[in-house]
Amino acid sequence: MSPIITLDAARWEAPLAPAAAAAATRDLEAGNVLFLPQLKFALAAEEQRFLSPQWLARGAKNVSYDPRSSTLAHTSADGADREQLSAMIARYASHAQQLILNLCPHYGQHLKYGLTSFRPVETRGRETSRKKDDTRLHVDAFASRPNQGLRILRVFSNINPRNEPRVWEIGEPFDAMAGKFAARVPPQVPGSAWLLEKLGITKGRRSAYDHVMLNLHDKAKLDDGYQQATPRTHFEFPAQTTWLVFTDRVMHAALAGQFLLEQTFYLPVAAMQDERYAPLRILEQIYRRRLA
Repeated sequence: MSPIITLDAARWEAPLAPAAAAAATRDLEAGNVLFLPQLKFALAAEEQRFLSPQWLARGAKNVSYDPRSSTLAHTSADGADREQLSAMIARYASHAQQLILNLCPHYGQHLKYGLTSFRPVETRGRETSRKKDDTRLHVDAFASRPNQGLRILRVFSNINPRNEPRVWEIGEPFDAMAGKFAARVPPQVPGSAWLLEKLGITKGRRSAYDHVMLNLHDKAKLDDGYQQATPRTHFEFPAQTTWLVFTDRVMHAALAGQFLLEQTFYLPVAAMQDERYAPLRILEQIYRRRLA
């Protein structure tokens, strides 16, 4: 069965009927990708000029926007250009939130904004370390931003002006991946979470869950045999389409594509329609103890 579930929604603000919303939420939480081929993020004529890597700050991979503070970072834009680029990305953040609340109304006020990113650089051929190489299958876990078990829900929109797709591969279910690597996760060093936070290396305390997830992320990426042999589904998201996925559960790799908008959200496990699908609950069953 394909992990890609297609929805017909063509407007960011259009709510689903209750039964359809419940089904969409169930599919999303179960580890599928919700694909909306008719939903595009339209750029105004004066915003088309931002479809260029020139707006990135030197050494940056993405332009970053924080909806909670309305701050823009990692960009070379200044003056009026900076204001207009910020407004474009802020509009996307608002649209993405409205989309989630329409598809998954059960999440309601529990949904929390993370960062918004504008990714104008081609993914294929970008030089990076294997641990940071997003063309290798992985689940998301953030080394510097522990989340103590919160779900990571992301909305993506391909805004490529040349009709080039965003190329993904989707790997095996989280349960299967965790079963292969959980026994290889070393114990968390006592006091290390306190020290990392004290030194400012992490923004918050790294829980046992964060320790395990970061190790699963790293060990899967670094295992060449696993990367070569594990089953995967290849999918190309066309330009002017949108998709959303819990990236902390779905093994994914971005192989190619340029010009992408992405919004990250965090969701408490207790706010899920069925929290048995949460990586936290799956890992607690494997380790037979609380992790967060």
